[in-house]
Amino acid sequence: MNNHKKVVLVVGATGSVGRYVVDAALEHGYSVRALMRDPAKSQFSNQVHLIKGDVTRLETLLPAVDGIDAVVFTHGSDGQGKAGAEAIDYGGVHNVLMALRSKQVRIALMTAIGVTNRSSAYNKSTESADWKRRAERLVRASGNPYTIVRPSWFDYNGPKEHKLVFLQGDKRHTGTPKDGVIARHQIAEVLVESLSSVAASRKTFELIAAEGPAQRDMEPLFAALDADIESSLDAAKDIANQPLDDEPQRVRDDLNSVLALRVS
Repeated sequence: MNNHKKVVLVVGATGSVGRYVVDAALEHGYSVRALMRDPAKSQFSNQVHLIKGDVTRLETLLPAVDGIDAVVFTHGSDGQGKAGAEAIDYGGVHNVLMALRSKQVRIALMTAIGVTNRSSAYNKSTESADWKRRAERLVRASGNPYTIVRPSWFDYNGPKEHKLVFLQGDKRHTGTPKDGVIARHQIAEVLVESLSSVAASRKTFELIAAEGPAQRDMEPLFAALDADIESSLDAAKDIANQPLDDEPQRVRDDLNSVLALRVS
């Protein structure tokens, strides 16, 4: 009998969602690695393998990805403007994929609801949505099995709002909690559940909560979603408003570097 636990790397483990991902992954029986810039500051239990690394420095990620079966991305640039959005939200995903080389792992990536809204004042000032969407494209181009979750506003739930709702097409663009609400621990549960779900593979969706109890079984929710078109860089039902031909050359070069790993 093979008693090997699958190893999941949590990128953004110390963040407000990442901490819940670590707990959820442990509960699901994974061996958990928490990527940290300073493991000495950890408050995780001794069940968690702490590994030092910086998503902006590819060479530091090589030990982190060695031998992993899955990776969950919950990292974010936390208001560091355009440079942070590019270097962390996007660059962190690119660097992990490059560190993996051609190794196949299961990926769960957290971005955000409204990621296709390029005209918002927030995106114009930070380019956060654009860089998160480019990170999504890298994951799709990688050829790895993946699930991309776009959560709505964290922890704005009412006391009875726990029923999970998966949406597609990214049509809610108010930039306020009117777009939807979801608890951080539920985001984590969805991300971790997706790692072992065949029905969740190659799916991208917005995540909100409605009034009612949380579902015990997420498989019907995953199964009801449209899969992303295999040859497309964008999500099923998304508006086509970020043409690849208009993207910066460095972004197109990064896509080609990921695609080269896929076919090598």
